[in-house]
Amino acid sequence: MNNKKIQVWLPLLFSLVMILGMFFGYKLRDNMGFNRKGFFATEKTTPVQEVINLINARYVDSVGIDSLGTKAIQEILSELDPHSLYIPAEDLKSINEELNGNFEGIGVEFDIYNDTVNVLNVMPGGPSDKAGIQIGDRFIKIDTTNIAGIHVTSEKMKKLLRGESGSKVSVKLLRGNQEKTIEIARGLIPLTSVDAAYLIQPGTGYIKLNKFSRKTYEEFMESLDTLKNRGMQKLVLDLRGNGGGILEDAVQIADEFLDDNKLIVYTKGAHTDKIDYKAKRPGMFEEGKITVLVDEFSASASEVLAGALQDWDRATVIGRRSFGKGLVQEPYSLSDGSQLRLTVARYYTPLGRNIQKPYNKGMKNYSDEVYNRYHNGELVAADSNKIEIGKPFKTPKGKIVYGGGGIMPDVFVPFDTTNMSQAVSKLYEKRTLYGFIYRYYIQNMNFFKAFKSAQDYNKDFVVDDRVWKSFAAFAAKDSIQVTSFTAKEKETVSQRIKAYMAQQLFRREGYFEVANQNDEVVKKALDELNKK
Repeated sequence: MNNKKIQVWLPLLFSLVMILGMFFGYKLRDNMGFNRKGFFATEKTTPVQEVINLINARYVDSVGIDSLGTKAIQEILSELDPHSLYIPAEDLKSINEELNGNFEGIGVEFDIYNDTVNVLNVMPGGPSDKAGIQIGDRFIKIDTTNIAGIHVTSEKMKKLLRGESGSKVSVKLLRGNQEKTIEIARGLIPLTSVDAAYLIQPGTGYIKLNKFSRKTYEEFMESLDTLKNRGMQKLVLDLRGNGGGILEDAVQIADEFLDDNKLIVYTKGAHTDKIDYKAKRPGMFEEGKITVLVDEFSASASEVLAGALQDWDRATVIGRRSFGKGLVQEPYSLSDGSQLRLTVARYYTPLGRNIQKPYNKGMKNYSDEVYNRYHNGELVAADSNKIEIGKPFKTPKGKIVYGGGGIMPDVFVPFDTTNMSQAVSKLYEKRTLYGFIYRYYIQNMNFFKAFKSAQDYNKDFVVDDRVWKSFAAFAAKDSIQVTSFTAKEKETVSQRIKAYMAQQLFRREGYFEVANQNDEVVKKALDELNKK
């Protein structure tokens, strides 16, 4: 009898549960900001969705609707601004790795020469180091995939070598003429933000940041603390080429230089409230002179940091006008695992300067703007940007700064056009310079391993006639005759050879310790810091 009663009431119970579930589901959507006219109302289908549905149902040939939808979204976003971005699900992980400051892989740096994957560096203590991979090894097979002599790309190599931490990958390689098969257990590999942190002069530190990830502030503080313990009283902060990243890390770094409750940056948009980011705590370097280095590729969070220190007269900004990206993107996860990063606000410096350069002349004009600076002479002559755009602002000490298109440096340093000569450019286009560095190192490994520090190497290694002749013979194989170089071009390339060889030996810090000796922007920064 009881079972029969249950059977009678069961459909009604299921109906009630379903209705309640729908009710709370729609209520939840309302709370998340969706506009619904009624309990059972449905969203009106947009013309874009209608067209895609019709193509999917009726078009003469089969088409990839996902691909079509992606193109439609990208076309819509292109009508808004240059930095609103749609990221397909398959690309999201790799893009987020840069922001997270790590990825899962085997811990090697590699490059491809003559269709062969060569190991340039092995991360100390990383998965490959533990497995016995060495500099100079040449990969010929990854698991069951042959990769030698088949025009393999760097992207394909990354897909083959990266994977979940703890998973294993089998690598077949050549070491000299001997074949070896080595199994490597993947692990978490850091993508460091600090390229270099060292005393460039007694009492003067140099820190190079390549991005702002979720690990940047932590790495920066470790470097700052180490340099202060070594007697640092002045700082060169190099943000050249730094395209930005996580705003909060840039704000936290600015907080280390600014006292009291000073405003660092604020954001506002048509549909978002104004948000102020202020200094909150005593900083580690609120005293001591600072120079900040920027160039045309310093963008976003880099410009926020440089702008804040410039507005408060806390640092002298040196170099060339920064990129001019002052738009704030907010991420929205979509149902298929993809993500929309939609521009919701603008960045403004403490004085109210708008960092974003104009983008009302179309996407091509916007994307070409930096390169046009070279052609119109802005990178090599006194920067005239302050006349063309933006209004002037006055800092507390009476210095005039400009807004509306990047951060204008206090001290302008022109671009070295020697690096852009046609003869020198070929060395980079054909990757001849990098190929020579690697091979020369492999051929003379015992000689280079005798250098125990970048300082010793910098002092004792010279690109002499023997090295230059070896380089000339190597370049000739790529149809580049370096014997026709001007004296200035030869000097520039010799400096590059020495710096890149230092990178091969001592990673990025070694590179900057050597390259900075001949860097005009760094020299100007040191001159400013040493002024009485």
